[in-house]
Amino acid sequence: MTDIGADFDRRTSPYRRELLAHCYRMLGSVHEAEDLVQETLLRAWRAFDRYDPERASLRTWLHRIATNACLTALRGRARRPLPSDLVAPNPDPDARMVVGEVPWLQPVPDALLDPAAVVAARGSLRLALVAALQLLPPRQRAILLLRDVLGQPAAEVAETLATTPAAVNSGLQRARARLGAVAVREEQVAEPADPDRRALVDRYVAAFERADVDALTRLLTADAVLEMPPVLNWYVGRERYGRFIARAFAMRGTDWRMLPTAANGQPALAAYVRDGDAYVPHTVQVLTVTGAGISRNVVFQDRAVFTAFGLAPMPATVRFPSLAVDV
Repeated sequence: MTDIGADFDRRTSPYRRELLAHCYRMLGSVHEAEDLVQETLLRAWRAFDRYDPERASLRTWLHRIATNACLTALRGRARRPLPSDLVAPNPDPDARMVVGEVPWLQPVPDALLDPAAVVAARGSLRLALVAALQLLPPRQRAILLLRDVLGQPAAEVAETLATTPAAVNSGLQRARARLGAVAVREEQVAEPADPDRRALVDRYVAAFERADVDALTRLLTADAVLEMPPVLNWYVGRERYGRFIARAFAMRGTDWRMLPTAANGQPALAAYVRDGDAYVPHTVQVLTVTGAGISRNVVFQDRAVFTAFGLAPMPATVRFPSLAVDV
């Protein structure tokens, strides 16, 4: 590696995970975000001899390149929703499951992000807020992220987007208004202290692995939500949630193992089901845990998500760790 290449890597390396989080918020896809970070670094490398530190910090310059790369990638592309963004909740957990043929929002593994940044920016990474960001037009999305998450002044954002500070401020007001209801709702999530949260998740894991639907539903809030992209069916309420889980046990058997992980700054579980002489990945479940119980579970059954979390089939003889989630 040349001295210039080594210098570029040394100076940009501290920002790579932050760039990944930014591109993920813009795109709603881990794999697309990883591709856009590589595109950003390639563009930055090609222009590195023209970078002027007196005009912008390296962090601002890299986010400028990343934002415009994301906006280019988003042209003509459908947003990535969750089922609750598209249809009303289904009242019947026994209804036929309908698969939606759209690109779905994906979770981001905390392991891919900087741990300190996950704690500091947990609110802006929460799955519900990232889903709500996808409702914004791409330029409004960029303005909101650059101003409210990265804390850039309006003048810097205007330079990034080739517009005026007045247009940035106007776009920010519109974005905040559209996102306001979701943001307030998420900010009001009363998470328990870490030991209590871990204990609640552990109890959920134990109930699931025992296929004990009654015990599992006692850990839910009364208005708990269960949604499962790519399936459009989603459910509200402890009783419907439990009935659907009972249906899943009836369909797939009761021999499950749960591997604790973390996504979007939230506790998550990788669910494995027995298939012959192996346990195979079935879903990644991202939980919203409140002081009153588990209020939401977004369940992903997508091989691309399994890949992002490093999940693979395991021999039936492997002992799964029964560990609390450390988030």
